[in-house]
Amino acid sequence: MKRIFPAYTYGSGPRNGCWWDETIAAPDWPVLTQPVKVDVAIIGGGFTGMSAAYHLAGAGTVVGLLEAETPGWGASGRNGGFCCLGGAKTSDAALERALGADAARSYRASEYAAVDLVDRLIETLGIDADRHSRGETMLAHRPRDMERMKREADEMLRHGGPEPTLIEAADLPDHGMNAGFHGALTTPVGFALNPRKYLFGLAAAARSRGARLYQNSPVADLRREGRTWRLRTPRGSLDADTVIIATNGYSSEDVPAWMAGRYLPSQSNVTVTRPLSEAEIAAQGWHSDQMAYDTRNLLHYFRLMPDRRFLFGLRGGLLSSPAAEARARRRSRQDFERMFPAWKDVPSAHQWSGLVCRSRRRVPFVGAVPGQAGLFAGFAYHGNGVAMGSYAGRLLADLALSVRSELPCSAAMSALPPRFPLGGVRRLLMPAAYLYYGLRDL
Repeated sequence: MKRIFPAYTYGSGPRNGCWWDETIAAPDWPVLTQPVKVDVAIIGGGFTGMSAAYHLAGAGTVVGLLEAETPGWGASGRNGGFCCLGGAKTSDAALERALGADAARSYRASEYAAVDLVDRLIETLGIDADRHSRGETMLAHRPRDMERMKREADEMLRHGGPEPTLIEAADLPDHGMNAGFHGALTTPVGFALNPRKYLFGLAAAARSRGARLYQNSPVADLRREGRTWRLRTPRGSLDADTVIIATNGYSSEDVPAWMAGRYLPSQSNVTVTRPLSEAEIAAQGWHSDQMAYDTRNLLHYFRLMPDRRFLFGLRGGLLSSPAAEARARRRSRQDFERMFPAWKDVPSAHQWSGLVCRSRRRVPFVGAVPGQAGLFAGFAYHGNGVAMGSYAGRLLADLALSVRSELPCSAAMSALPPRFPLGGVRRLLMPAAYLYYGLRDL
């Protein structure tokens, strides 16, 4: 595989210390060690691949899923666990200018449908994923941001969305959100969860339907041989009529070559404290279990979890090495102490990082790879992979089955994603972008 970050990024270093690993044991999938024939092959065992496997197997399709590492190793097993609206990093107005009003409307409808899909999967499959939070709260880190949130609340109502709740700065302590913010906007859609428990619950359901899940089976080569796709791994091969690429931020430039330049991984860091005492919670005045984020472009995201641990995340560093990882973890800790000073002596028992994925158009892509019959891909959820990744997997399953999806699927998501400039060194774009957004956050 040809990847754009150093080898360290894709090794064990960044994920060492991941709290979710201690909450549920990983299932033991076999390694692919021989030639196998299936109807559909899926590359990637995260939310996208597992949702596709579950829905395809339920339709009677013979599915083989290849995970390069162990179950839950990638972004789906180490993210912040926010199941919420999102997936794009662009405004309604920008979407309308680029693709038209209908595409913008149907894309926003897909964000709501994505949250609903995860909700239904958890309920139907009886997955105990430690759900909490009634919707998501955005917190103003500057006074002028509150004025913008008021406009956003009006816009949401004008477009027929659910009624949001505005909280003035003086009322935040009464809502258990005392951290110096200038107001808040709560959207009553979505919930927080343990992403590893959700992923493994979905995997168990996919296996019960007959999906064949393989671990430690990275795809070294993908090519068309006659009317069949052949996927070669170090110890075996998978032949399939149809292939789904579901590797997101952990994608390769050459599996398939079409992916080269169309995705841009960036790092995100997460910190989880030990359980907070009631006295510590009272000292800070943060007792809400709302999943929350601030209005910075380089945002922070955080929440108090059911076991009273506090999760705190932010965009990660620009370099990747043991030293860079250590610096990013120190910065995460510094931001945490600055925003929640009463907890400056509470240790960060767990810290880790992973890759989120962006596209140049700033919307997810879910569709067919042009000129490659039977090859589909889904990626670029912009840090909102719980809902949108699961949703993309369902849409990809429908595409693989050649059936019209009953779910909204906007032209914004099926439009061909253009390549980023600079090719294999495109991550050099990130320092300038971070500087620009950092200055806008002042």
